[in-house]
Amino acid sequence: MNVYATRYGFTKKSVRLNFTCLLGSLLFGLSIVNAQTSSTVEWPAYGNDGGGMRYSPLKQVNTANVKQLTLAWTFRTGELDTYKGTNATEKAAFEATPIMVDGTLYFSTPTSRVFAIDAATGQKKWVYDPEVYLRQELSEITSRGVSVWPAPNDKQASAGVAKRIFVATLDGRLMALDAVTGKLIASFGKSGSVDLRQGVGIISVTSPPAVIGNTIVVGSSMGDNYRFNYERGVVRAYDAVTGALRWSWDPIPRTKADAGYDTWQGPYAHQSGAANAWSLISADPERDLVFVPTTSPSPDYYGGERLGQNLYASSIVAIRASTGKVVWHFQTVHHDLWDYDNAAQPLLFTFNQKGKPVPAVAVGTKMGHVFILHRETGVPLLPIEERPVPKSTVPGEVTHLTQPFPKTLPLLGLQKLEAWGPTAEDKATAQHRIEPYRYEGAFTPPSLQGSIIIPGNVGGIHWGGMSYDPSSGLLITNVNRLAALIRLIPREELSGTLRNNEELLRAETGMQAGTPYVMKRSYLFQPKDGGLLMQTPPPWGTLVALNLQKGTLAWEVPLGYMLDLGKYPEAKQWGSLNFGGAITTAGGLVFVAASFDGHLRAFKTEDGSLQWEAPLPASAQATPMTYQVNGQQYIVIAAGGHGKLGTKLGDFVMAFKLP
Repeated sequence: MNVYATRYGFTKKSVRLNFTCLLGSLLFGLSIVNAQTSSTVEWPAYGNDGGGMRYSPLKQVNTANVKQLTLAWTFRTGELDTYKGTNATEKAAFEATPIMVDGTLYFSTPTSRVFAIDAATGQKKWVYDPEVYLRQELSEITSRGVSVWPAPNDKQASAGVAKRIFVATLDGRLMALDAVTGKLIASFGKSGSVDLRQGVGIISVTSPPAVIGNTIVVGSSMGDNYRFNYERGVVRAYDAVTGALRWSWDPIPRTKADAGYDTWQGPYAHQSGAANAWSLISADPERDLVFVPTTSPSPDYYGGERLGQNLYASSIVAIRASTGKVVWHFQTVHHDLWDYDNAAQPLLFTFNQKGKPVPAVAVGTKMGHVFILHRETGVPLLPIEERPVPKSTVPGEVTHLTQPFPKTLPLLGLQKLEAWGPTAEDKATAQHRIEPYRYEGAFTPPSLQGSIIIPGNVGGIHWGGMSYDPSSGLLITNVNRLAALIRLIPREELSGTLRNNEELLRAETGMQAGTPYVMKRSYLFQPKDGGLLMQTPPPWGTLVALNLQKGTLAWEVPLGYMLDLGKYPEAKQWGSLNFGGAITTAGGLVFVAASFDGHLRAFKTEDGSLQWEAPLPASAQATPMTYQVNGQQYIVIAAGGHGKLGTKLGDFVMAFKLP
């Protein structure tokens, strides 16, 4: 049993300042003063800090003047030209969030090309092309960003070494670039690159690596419904200077000596693949910890070959960065059968527990659950309870009897099933579609008759993650509400079943080789008037604020729209599916794009009221960022669309500022 540590990691100076407000808020308050007196304020990591708070102390742009925001500059990457002669447009998604250090923006495109541009003017400084071969089999074509080393203010990193930009590529390479020239660092790895596929298999990397001291920590991405024994989801740490492997951690225990071995049951259980970390890994240099969000084992929807609880899959795992040893873990889903990957970056922040500042980690999930844990021990800071969930009826499958639920925080996203349509005919169509499927509430398992999974694998809190505003104490996130339809078909019955079911024939197929079943997946919506009409009640995408101290929903507002407003004027209240996250600022604002309609928006942090919006030349399935240079605050967004979602593609990086 974990116990609370006695050390909370705050300084003597912060204790002296703590007499007026919480430690975390005051520290950021000091940053705000510095931000307004400094001509340059950076955004040095994907989430601004290594713990992914996605908060900026800047307040030059605020609720009083945000309506005056205007376009400062636009940069074009030319990315669409790289897709010619391939099918990349069907999968490509410009999901990057730039970082800003030393007056330069650094970001990656879907094909892992890296750009450096001037933060004030948007003029190109250099571009590096790793020449990823796009005709190979790639589950995703995206890259959410790059990382800089040494990380700013990281006292553990080597001093006097030139800055490096690290990018992990679609074809499984970790590359170190000179931040000034964009040239490969020849002394890193083999001529500037480390082969991440060596000894593992065909993996990709879609998220920027974590940087902690002189260590670069990287996970992997893979399409894990093709077969049972997919590639291992190892997390590895490399020396930032030499590229030498420092440690490797496999989330699935392979030998009897490995912790958690007995939670994988069956003759082939320890040959399971995946449980990888495809999302962002958070870093806490002061505590020498990285926080790894792991995913479902392969395949996602049948676990008969891997019975048991399945540690450390679908978990948040705290690992000692210097050694690779597990310090603690918290499993968000036991024996995952729902593709409930931990897609959101673990968010590190300071939590007020009975008047004391406590180092915490917030975990947001696809189920719409938010868990608040002690950063040093994994002990829940807000109560969690195990609740009984439905049992599987699939031969060979045994579901876990309970699942963890937050006891006080509200559940986010779609939490109950109800047929809906804007007309009586549309509602009847939705009801007719729902009727044949099994649904018994949260964690209804996949079945042979077909099951409705709510919130679903793209529901709840996705890879856009969460933002924490220390001045208000609000945790802010965007949420999807989309039910998935999952059916398992005995392999020997597949062809006959499909011949008699046109809907299943059109559905996505996961072959799940090595198991008795093929998986068919679709979603509870129908194409309508050139858009997507959900068959459950709106809103289908929202922006949400949680008051963590009170354990309440502070506010929730629709985010974007998906249908033609000329035909459906009420669609603005229906919201949109959204991918990409939100950021908060000391100016009392939340900036977010993410929705299908192609707008960047600013909401008031206090109450969620819309303050400003700007149309973009392509949709922005990305998280914005902000910085200050030459005394001017900029808000930047990558607008490049999403091939799989069918939103408008582009190659734009756009910056907004006050006149």
